[in-house]
Amino acid sequence: MSISTAAATETAVTDIPHAKTIPAAIGAAFAGGTYAGISRGVDGAPDEHLVLLPGEAVDVDWDAARAFATSIGGELPTRAEQALLFGNLKDQFQRDWYWSGEQAGPSNAWGQVFYDGYQFGNDRSYEGRARAVRRLPI
Repeated sequence: MSISTAAATETAVTDIPHAKTIPAAIGAAFAGGTYAGISRGVDGAPDEHLVLLPGEAVDVDWDAARAFATSIGGELPTRAEQALLFGNLKDQFQRDWYWSGEQAGPSNAWGQVFYDGYQFGNDRSYEGRARAVRRLPI
């Protein structure tokens, strides 16, 4: 397992800027990461601003990917957030597949390929890459 967290920074909840200071540009530096856009709320939950955090875990199974994301103050992105990241910040990812935070069954979880956007269920013991996101209220 290889984890790069040298560039990762933690931002306390009290350090999160007011929504009026959200950058207008996708890809702008913001809240300890890169602004990715607005993620739609699910099942009545409110929409949120999505920030891609720096750092990446390589050759990690799903549990290690989740632990990595937590260790830098984030979470693995949902499948919908991965689609947003592919659309808005594809250049921030290697041409490989990355774990999602969503399970695809009792022993599987979703992943996404970042050279074509394909999403698929994979055994959680397989090793892939991971990036973390932070969600900010609107």
